[in-house]
Amino acid sequence: MANDTDLGRAGGVTQEKVLGLLSAVKDPEVGINIVDLGLVSWVKVTETAVEVEFTLTYPGCPLGPTIEEQIVRAVKDGTGIGEVRARIVWEPPWSEERMSEAARLELGYPI
Repeated sequence: MANDTDLGRAGGVTQEKVLGLLSAVKDPEVGINIVDLGLVSWVKVTETAVEVEFTLTYPGCPLGPTIEEQIVRAVKDGTGIGEVRARIVWEPPWSEERMSEAARLELGYPI
């Protein structure tokens, strides 16, 4: 889940706002948004930029660049902030425990 210790403010934009915008970005393979899927590792909002670190469900997933583009577009369009950076990270690694209860139910995982 995103880390709120690095939360700043950019023209009234908050980490919660960014996470809400990222909830519209879906993993193309499973059709669940990247927040509920547990792919968003970290969000930082400063006075002039938004940074998002995310992971993928497995190394070598070919959809990383697609998800990265969708993150940047969703945050830019939803906030008007011109500088948005998204970056794939592998630590912490993704696991099914990172999914929200809603995502676990949708995918048939035990709660």
